Amino acid sequence: MCGSNYQEMKKLNKIILIVAGILLFNETNAQDISKKANLFLNTLSKELKVRVHFSYEDSERFNMNYIPIIRKGPTFHDFNDTQKAAAWDLLKSSLSDEGFRKSTEIMELEKILLVLDPSFEMPDGTGRDPLNYHFCIFGNPSPTQVWGWRFEGHHISLNFTSNEGRIVASTPTFMGSNPAMIAVRGQRQKAVLEKESELGLKLVNSLTREQLALAKFTDVAPYEIFSENYRKVEDIEKLGISYSQLNKEQQSLFSELLDIYIGNYIFEFSDIFRKKIMDAGIENLNFAWAGGLKEGIGHYYRIHGPMLLIEFDNTQNDANHIHSVVRDITNDFAENLLKEHYEREHR
Repeated sequence: MCGSNYQEMKKLNKIILIVAGILLFNETNAQDISKKANLFLNTLSKELKVRVHFSYEDSERFNMNYIPIIRKGPTFHDFNDTQKAAAWDLLKSSLSDEGFRKSTEIMELEKILLVLDPSFEMPDGTGRDPLNYHFCIFGNPSPTQVWGWRFEGHHISLNFTSNEGRIVASTPTFMGSNPAMIAVRGQRQKAVLEKESELGLKLVNSLTREQLALAKFTDVAPYEIFSENYRKVEDIEKLGISYSQLNKEQQSLFSELLDIYIGNYIFEFSDIFRKKIMDAGIENLNFAWAGGLKEGIGHYYRIHGPMLLIEFDNTQNDANHIHSVVRDITNDFAENLLKEHYEREHR
């Protein structure tokens, strides 16, 4: 083999080894957030560890809420710079870049609410606050055992469960935005959940009169999402138009809207979650609408199927206040995993 060919082959082999190494690293480490969680825990004082740490079986794990209330778990106010950096790192490792962007921008909206509503006060005397977001860890972060963690505050509730080094549940996932649309002088209006709003409106306005009659179940949008903060999604009627009743362009819009929500999760879990939805049958998903058909008029939509519920509601504050949620009806809070675990232990 001549020298030039040998050098080319050597270079190619090196590239293959690098790529293989990256793939192996991603496969074995990308979803194992236990290292990040333990790094975070190791920065904390004993007092903060007591406040952040719960058993995996503790009922607090199911105490999901998204309104301004007093919560358990320390916040960014309790952390020094090292602890804050580790906390941010844990959050960032648990979400996609887009999911992390939305979360941080939702937190920043508290600064706007502080200006718009300076008199707001919670029972503990605190007001609107972009640092008042809480960390709770359930069980012992481990690459081999079941454990979970939660990040929560006003308009954010992110609930993660990991087993054997992989995130196996990331729902319920709540994200809200108040204001939904922010007018910035000299710039275009800014919206944290812009795509969720834009694509929902685009899809409903693409429907024919006959299709809209199937999709729209009421002229008045509900004040709140139907699933609220319930531990289980129950008794929510499956309404609307099915995926199969949409034309190809509409189905493409539907899939794009679905991907916006799935895209908040880290890559491997988003793929697992998408596969679970597809295995249940995209043709079994319905798109339902309530309220007005344009921005500025209260509206609501949901995507609903055998194992999935996505809700989007923009009615409060003159239709400038969004609540959105993703629920895995079969495995919120990894309850199906916990059930299987107990069944194995009893056997």
